[in-house]
Amino acid sequence: MTTATKKHAHLLGFIQHGVNSHATGMWRHARDKVEWNFARPEYWQHMARTMERGLFDAMFIADELAPYNTHEDSSDAIVKWAVQCPTHEPSTIVPIITGATKHLGVGVTLSTAFEHPYSMCRRLSSLDHLSSGRVAWNIVSSYSKSEWDAYGQPMTDRSGRYERLEEYMELCYKLWDSWEPGAIIADKESGIYADPDKVKVVSHEGKYYKCNGRHFCAPSPQGRPVLWQAGSSGQGRDFAAKHAEAIFAVHPNVERMKGYAADLNERLSGTYNRAPGSVKLIYGLQTVVAETRSEAQEKYERIRACIPPEGALAWMSGHFGLDFSKFAPDAIVQNIEVPGIQGLFDSIIYAKGGAPVTVKEAAMIYAQGMGMPVAVGTAADIADQIEHYMDEGGADGFMLAATYTPGCFEEFVDLVVPELQRRGRMRTRYQGATLRENLLEH
Repeated sequence: MTTATKKHAHLLGFIQHGVNSHATGMWRHARDKVEWNFARPEYWQHMARTMERGLFDAMFIADELAPYNTHEDSSDAIVKWAVQCPTHEPSTIVPIITGATKHLGVGVTLSTAFEHPYSMCRRLSSLDHLSSGRVAWNIVSSYSKSEWDAYGQPMTDRSGRYERLEEYMELCYKLWDSWEPGAIIADKESGIYADPDKVKVVSHEGKYYKCNGRHFCAPSPQGRPVLWQAGSSGQGRDFAAKHAEAIFAVHPNVERMKGYAADLNERLSGTYNRAPGSVKLIYGLQTVVAETRSEAQEKYERIRACIPPEGALAWMSGHFGLDFSKFAPDAIVQNIEVPGIQGLFDSIIYAKGGAPVTVKEAAMIYAQGMGMPVAVGTAADIADQIEHYMDEGGADGFMLAATYTPGCFEEFVDLVVPELQRRGRMRTRYQGATLRENLLEH
């Protein structure tokens, strides 16, 4: 494979708008947020500029709507150990991030569960305007009991959730596509700003949603945000194959990655008449890089030492909707059925190549980075793994899970990005004006 034919890696920084992201306990790491405050704009401006310096496609903001309350039927452990808590609303930092950069996109996780499509479309169109077309929407429907409890609503049955989500997207598309080309006239002499005949009134009366009104925003630079999905179940994969432009998936090894890529491409071409490979596959990856392997291993052990066991168990319980405190620490997770995100639970089941994984082990694995693979070593070692996942696993890029911030991203940009560029695996400049254009690069 020549440098000219090598696939470039698309990179995204995976974080939350909170004190701690996806490696539990990092807030107490000696190198976490030194002289930075996550609640202040300066922190996000610096993170954004660091990722843009590394030519990342985007910063990707994960979210949940309330502290998990599955562990011991309480959110006490979540609060006590800062398990993604406190977490601030994700879309509020989008203008800060894009205002500090010229090219970096932002993927924002927004739930459809408690917001009408009309206001969702208005918010996303507004953000796309403010960012000059650099916004993606990670479409989620709220899986956690705590979210439904916080909003005072009974949790919907999972079997009907995708039917509801399909109608949600149908109405979003109607709203985003309701302004025709040439609708805006802006004739100062006549005083006519827009032609009402070219701005459709969206009349929708469905099983779950009703709407009768015009989209309140003129078309944004991308028309609609880049649509992102993380569907892992059979229904979730179908939804992603139908709607998504990029997919975030967590698989612990290259065999699972390869299987996922084959399955998704079959759904794309066989069911939805979309070209295989037309949806970018972005796999989760956590990295710990240093000048030497021994130094990287020491850094990795310090990261693991920060994880509180009870906090780890509480997060796993919340994410999968099952109180794992009721199981013995040495119980085997392969023998346990979970009501929550089964596809993500597979990342734990196969964390040791299919060998038995205990509840205690599973909690620590999940609390470090949701079961995604961890690359520990020099820049060359990590570049080797990235190339392996791309060439053998079908990855188009990677969601880089945060450890201590902003240091983990500074180190990746300073050490790993130049190595990937040297191998012809990374862009050396942005070519597109919008997030969609950059994401579609080879």
